[in-house]
Amino acid sequence: MTTTTNAKVGARSGSVVSSPFSTLFRQRAGARGLALDIVLALTRVSLGWVFLWAFLDKLFGLGHETASKAAWIHGGSPTEGFLAHGAVGPFKSFYNDIAGAAWADYLFMIGLAAIGTALILGIGMRAAAGAGTVLLVMMWTVVLPPENNVFMDDHLIYALTLILLAALNAGRSFGLGGAWARTPIVRDRPYLV
Repeated sequence: MTTTTNAKVGARSGSVVSSPFSTLFRQRAGARGLALDIVLALTRVSLGWVFLWAFLDKLFGLGHETASKAAWIHGGSPTEGFLAHGAVGPFKSFYNDIAGAAWADYLFMIGLAAIGTALILGIGMRAAAGAGTVLLVMMWTVVLPPENNVFMDDHLIYALTLILLAALNAGRSFGLGGAWARTPIVRDRPYLV
C-alpha cells in the first residue's frame, strides 16, 4: 500500500491510502466506473433471467413451478393457476375473470419472453422497463395486500429496478445497447433505446 498526501485546497491534510480496488471506481468525465458497469450488467442479466425462466418454465413445464402436464405446450394455461386460485384482495374478481383467457395467456407469455430477452441482450431497455413495470405492478395487485408487508413486495422492487436500469442505460454495460442505439430505426426513435 502506498500513501499520498492530500493536496487539495481547503481539504483536510493527512494521508490517503490507495486501494487496489480504486481503479474499479475511478470515473472519467462523462463515463461510469467499471464496478458500476459490472453491477448494472449483472443486475440486468439476472433480472432478465427471472423473466425468461418464468417463460420457459410455463412454456415447457420444466418442473420448477410448472409441472410438465400443466405446460403451455401441453394445453395448460400460464395464467389460470395464479389468477384463478391465487388472487385475493380488491382486484380478485377482475383477475378471476381473465384467468385462462387465450389473449391473457398470449400477452403474458409474449411479455415474459420479450422482457427477458431484451434485458439479457441489453436492447430496448426503455420498452422492456415500461412493459416489465406494468406486468410487475399488475402481478402485485393480484395479491393485495402482500403477505409479508403492508404494501411492499418483490414485484415492486423488481419494477423499481427495471426503471433504474433503463434510466442508467444499463444496456450499454456489457450489453448490445450501444450498438442497438446506433441502428437507423432506433437512432430516430429514442423510445426504442
